[in-house]
Amino acid sequence: MKKYQLYLLSILTGLLLAFSWFPNGWIGLLFIAFLPLLFVEQTVFRNPEKFKSRFVFSAAFISFFTWNILTTWWLKNASWGGALMAIVLNTLFMALVFLFFHKVKKRIGEKWGHLIFISLWIAFEFLYHGDQITWTWLSIGNTFADSTNLIQWYEYTGIFGGSLWVLSVNCLFFSLLFADKNKNKVIGLAALIVLPILFSYSLLYPKDQYKVGIGQQNVVIVQPNIDPYNEKFTGSYEQQLQKMLDLASQKVDSTTDYVILPETALIEDIWEHELEKSNSLNTIKKFISKYPKLKVIIGAATAKAYTQSEEISSTARKFSQGEGYYDVFNTAFQLDNRQQIQKYHKSKLVPGVEQMPLQFIFKYFEAFALEMGGTTGSLGSQTFRTVFKSNDNATIVAPVICYESVYGEFVTDFIKKGATFIAIITNDGWWGNTPGHIQHLKLGRLRAIENRRWIARSANTGISCFIDPAGELLQATDYWIPAAISGSITLKNELTFYTRFGDYIGRIAMYIAVLLIIYSWLIRFRIIKKS
Repeated sequence: MKKYQLYLLSILTGLLLAFSWFPNGWIGLLFIAFLPLLFVEQTVFRNPEKFKSRFVFSAAFISFFTWNILTTWWLKNASWGGALMAIVLNTLFMALVFLFFHKVKKRIGEKWGHLIFISLWIAFEFLYHGDQITWTWLSIGNTFADSTNLIQWYEYTGIFGGSLWVLSVNCLFFSLLFADKNKNKVIGLAALIVLPILFSYSLLYPKDQYKVGIGQQNVVIVQPNIDPYNEKFTGSYEQQLQKMLDLASQKVDSTTDYVILPETALIEDIWEHELEKSNSLNTIKKFISKYPKLKVIIGAATAKAYTQSEEISSTARKFSQGEGYYDVFNTAFQLDNRQQIQKYHKSKLVPGVEQMPLQFIFKYFEAFALEMGGTTGSLGSQTFRTVFKSNDNATIVAPVICYESVYGEFVTDFIKKGATFIAIITNDGWWGNTPGHIQHLKLGRLRAIENRRWIARSANTGISCFIDPAGELLQATDYWIPAAISGSITLKNELTFYTRFGDYIGRIAMYIAVLLIIYSWLIRFRIIKKS
């Protein structure tokens, strides 16, 4: 084939991936999406005298750039520069992984090709869940966030089970079309597609199984709809808080256990060593005093000043006037009728927004960090998960803040600490009414299935809702409309297989990839002969 024809096939892979993507894609396309690009790679592999390996990289770059730009273009609503950086870097990493697959395959042989591709890709997705350069939005297993009836078995595998399923079907399909055609492979392909779906539907029955637990809690979710680009920074913090409490009052009564409000809802300057002086927190306490059993979970931007005896963190900033250092946090509070206020600092920070990745390299560029809801420079964080407990410890809440809800194994750390339901607090107004906020919402469905926990989701501009342990959205609000919803959720304390063992599929893929790479190096340096 001619080069332009191969490039057209590369574009086709990008289009198939994009048109399979939620919320508006057709999931069936995902199971054939990699076929054109795999054909391009095989053509180059079998015609080394005609094509150089770098052609694989350029073809893959075209595929993944098409996929990235068609599915995450909405990032430009927050920052054109940030969108360009995310799309180009993500495309580059994906293309390098595909090139690496081609290189390793050239050394150890075509018969290993599919195992190399699957293990390297899943290892890449797994490593991309790290703390520095991390952008997991396009992990293949996420695609099923709008088709949750098909992947109820995520309670055993997490999203990497979905990635493994999709890549395996693509590879077996490719083998049938372009390699060995036999009856056993046809049967195997059919089984590989159908059996996981049948197993998934079997897990949905009996339908009322997720209503059984260790108790019930009545929860009110507030969606204040404060414009993050204008109103949030022009209106007074007293007015904005009163707006939220007025919305809550429409649904709160003496039976209400929790009110959930969004991320960074409190815009007053709050110093953590002076919480008792915060007008916002005292206003909330006054509101709670009318309802003795009520707890309020709310997000805030807070600051901590370091004393001379304390160790200063790597993210600390120096006071512009005077001596000393301080950190800024994206914080969640739980307030009740007790004196103590429980708090949690967001741990999984958004690269380039709340955290400057690879600070030892880029620390001099922090002044140019994106302004997409964070602050200039890196926010502080904590390395461990904190859960919020009721007075009797019967109810334990996982306070998941915004971007944290994208990470499966990360959320399991809250559940392992006893969380009986999950509260996701987020803003979601930065991207406007685009697929971005819908995708973020529906990724929460995967966390519900993985841990079999109820989720109460409060988003500043929407969509707010309840999510049951099967991933079904309940009472979803309209976007950009102030609202308050109330519902009863079931507390659960069982640990799923995935909660206990996390991203074990990603780790296994990484170990297999490392062994294959070592094997290829041994062949490369002629320590062993290629078998």
